[in-house]
Amino acid sequence: MPVFESNFLPTIPFRNGHFNTMFRPLFMKDTATYTRKRITTWDHDFFDLDFSFVGSETLAVLIHGLEGSSASKYMASNTNHLNSLGIDMVCFNLRGCSGEDNWLLSTYHSGKTEDVDFVVNYLLENYNYKNIVIIGFSLGGNLTLKYLGEKSDAVSSTIKGGVAVSVPIDIATAEQEMDKIKNKLYMEMFFKTMKNKILEKAHKFPEYNLDKDKLFKATKFKHLEYLYTVPVFGFESPEDYWEKASSKPYLLKIKKPTLLINAKDDTFLSQECYPYKEAENSEFFFFEAPKYGGHVGFMTSFKPDENRWLEHRIARFIKENIKIDF
Repeated sequence: MPVFESNFLPTIPFRNGHFNTMFRPLFMKDTATYTRKRITTWDHDFFDLDFSFVGSETLAVLIHGLEGSSASKYMASNTNHLNSLGIDMVCFNLRGCSGEDNWLLSTYHSGKTEDVDFVVNYLLENYNYKNIVIIGFSLGGNLTLKYLGEKSDAVSSTIKGGVAVSVPIDIATAEQEMDKIKNKLYMEMFFKTMKNKILEKAHKFPEYNLDKDKLFKATKFKHLEYLYTVPVFGFESPEDYWEKASSKPYLLKIKKPTLLINAKDDTFLSQECYPYKEAENSEFFFFEAPKYGGHVGFMTSFKPDENRWLEHRIARFIKENIKIDF
């Protein structure tokens, strides 16, 4: 599909990627009202699904990013906007992200699409929707793209398409970007919660022989992958994880209309995360690269009622390209 030309043009302060990235979580006041449904998994764990119903025949499944949840501002704002257009919503809290620790040693990672598959099948079996759309942000966007490509030949006809926002589709090179000084503050924010969660797992599961000294000294995602992701999920190395979890190799396999939006000033992303060629050579994969927007930002101005470009863009793609009326 052709690469979309973006019409996103924010006011001057919001043309700084860092400013746009931080404005939404720090200053937007988006909240949503959910009805929580806990479901038990095949491996004796649980997922907390947060629904917001308006009586629609279309359901949008939202998947948050690293250390996010249904309470994340971008989750709440998109829930409210799509609800206002007559679409039912469910926010999929990844394992350990709903406010309560999950029951297993293993939680989630960028490529764990078996969890997405389980939740999608649960929704298909227990709810009677005509249309389902999957929308993911950052890590959740990687899961969305990988799932739609990986399951392309088997995905239900009820799944009509997807949208992914601010996605590190090439994990190896994106982590190299995250290691740079420009992202030091974000890394400290991520590590504050991630290290605490790993420590809690080590306390609950003594057989998990965590090297706490190395954990305290960790400054890169690769360090945490050596300590947790690789041994707990059975990868051979961080490099093995990057290769197997990245969604980029699956983009050309997608067979449902799917949009990826990655801002050019997103400091989390490498050049390999802008898949122009894949979009140009695909019948179903669309790509849009606004000049501005930061990481899951896309704020326009200091006026809250004007800061809905992303929400409107997602809704327009659902209507115009996935062809769902609302």
